[in-house]
Amino acid sequence: MIEIFKTNAEGRLDALPEEAMTAEGFSPKDCWINLVNPSDKEVATISALVGVDEDVLKTPLDDEERSRYENEDDYSLVLVDIPVIEEEAAYYSYFTIPLGAVIKDDCMITVCLKDTAVMRDFARGRIRNFATFKKTRFLFQILYNSASKYLAYLKQIDKASQRIQNELHKSTRNKELIRMLDLENSLVYFSTSLTGNDAVITRLLSGKNLGTMIKMYEEDKDLLEDVAVETKQAMEMCSIYRDILSGTMDAYASVISNNLNIIMKILTSVTLVISVPTLIASFWGMNTGVPLEGKPWGFWVVLAISVAISAILALFLHKKKLL
Repeated sequence: MIEIFKTNAEGRLDALPEEAMTAEGFSPKDCWINLVNPSDKEVATISALVGVDEDVLKTPLDDEERSRYENEDDYSLVLVDIPVIEEEAAYYSYFTIPLGAVIKDDCMITVCLKDTAVMRDFARGRIRNFATFKKTRFLFQILYNSASKYLAYLKQIDKASQRIQNELHKSTRNKELIRMLDLENSLVYFSTSLTGNDAVITRLLSGKNLGTMIKMYEEDKDLLEDVAVETKQAMEMCSIYRDILSGTMDAYASVISNNLNIIMKILTSVTLVISVPTLIASFWGMNTGVPLEGKPWGFWVVLAISVAISAILALFLHKKKLL
């Protein structure tokens, strides 16, 4: 999917039709071109329009691509991981995917595998002081919005974790444990992505070897510093939540193991108590002469002895807290 946006003279964001690219005299100057899971044909079209190699535009489409900053003579590429939330059967799934921003001297191209909330906020005009011709500021606003989404999703993960823990207090079921494992995996994805993003932000903050495409003004630097603060906070929150969740998982694993040991202990004690009358009955079931044979009250005597021994054994096990 190809989306083209341009800030008009009144400061409002206009969405241009895709057909505008093929119109005579069309220029991408001051435009924002947003590619969402583009086809090879769409990539080729944009590559010819803006003069950027197709392989560069396809780089963010690899979900294993690492965060980095690349500078060339006629463009700069900023690759970061952004958070994504998807609704599944009964809960939300959190993960990260690469977002590439290609900055040219006359336009900016963003490429991503999915239509994410981070970029949707810009397309729907939810970001203040956003203009497509302010390319450096636009890039930093993307990074800031991404860091804000990380913080928001981390809070959602923490609340989901607390709800699951409350459910586990009532009953330990596999469903809740598997959900907690999913949340822990999400925190691992977030932590890894935030670490890579932090390296890119540090590179941008240094201002070294950034090339001519990124022109940083004082207000832009202040915004980038805010991005760095938000990213550091997200990294700390992610580390704390991951430690808490990991400790909780270990605690519940210990509880499950302890409950299993208690059940096995009780079953062993019950088996021991039941084995006494079984053993006595087997002695009196032999085909040889046994005491009280032929006595009308012999059965009741043997039964009383069995019950008495079993009761004494059960009482002993109970005092030892084995039953």
